[in-house]
Amino acid sequence: MKYRRLGSSGLQVSELSLGSWVTYHNQVDEGAAKELLAAAFDAGVNFFDNAEAYAGGKSEEVMGAAIRALKWPRLNYIVSTKFFWGLDREGHATNRKDTLNRKYLSQAIDGSLARMKLDFIDLVYCHRSDPHTPIEETVWAMSDMITRGKALYWGTSEWSAADIRAAWDIAERHHLHKPVMEQPQYHLFHRKRVEEEYARLYEDIGLGLTTWSPLASGLLTGKYKAGVPAGSRGALESMGFLVKNLTDAAKNDAVARLEGVAAELGCSVSQLAIAWVAHNPRVSTVITGASRLSQLQSNLAAAEVIEKLTPAVLAQIDEITQPLAA
Repeated sequence: MKYRRLGSSGLQVSELSLGSWVTYHNQVDEGAAKELLAAAFDAGVNFFDNAEAYAGGKSEEVMGAAIRALKWPRLNYIVSTKFFWGLDREGHATNRKDTLNRKYLSQAIDGSLARMKLDFIDLVYCHRSDPHTPIEETVWAMSDMITRGKALYWGTSEWSAADIRAAWDIAERHHLHKPVMEQPQYHLFHRKRVEEEYARLYEDIGLGLTTWSPLASGLLTGKYKAGVPAGSRGALESMGFLVKNLTDAAKNDAVARLEGVAAELGCSVSQLAIAWVAHNPRVSTVITGASRLSQLQSNLAAAEVIEKLTPAVLAQIDEITQPLAA
């Protein structure tokens, strides 16, 4: 496993990392999480991604309990969480849901720390942008979170380039902690935000990327070529919104063609897709997901494929997928 700087910060993150969206609590209990985290850590993974909204906060509880059971030195691992949607457990959504105002953020970090039973969280993200709260208010609240020692770095997820730049400029002007990283969706069929919209931000402000969904929610595994198999992510009732894209005929035909490219490299199409994301030097880490040990091991083996992506291979991949990319 190789390590990369998180944007312009000094923090080193593993080029492949492990996330908990969909899986933790829903498919992975504390025992399974412990097994997966231990295997990932032994393979060199040092970054583990989470969010307060995942499984209504239960994902943070499962990950936190598993990490405590593993008794890792705190310096040796990096954990994240994300804020925006809230946990409307009390039935009152005002200032607790779909917001990035100071009141919500100041309480959200305390909730995540309590669920994970940590003294601080390494990376905290604004999970989406909030058009109803001034960006300046959000920047001050996130910067204060770091000043108070509850988090170490902050960033954004699925923000526009204009909003990221606005947040950075506000922090620069007021000598606040600046946003360091962005967590965008990035895979072979979803490229433009990372490759075009954010292009100036990498050099201008040193933006780092912790990308998610390298397998397009499973489309790039090839498992959806004949429909939605039982037990897959697409079969989950809560993931029904993914089915149209997962069963897209043109994209599944492209995946079938990618299997030939992967075979020439001695890897699976899933490993090829993950390696393709990691090959982008702007990507600090690729967040992968797994509900089984064999799946995790297969995903992490993509690290060995990165160096096989020669210009000729990349051109083949582009010829197959770029016309379908958004």
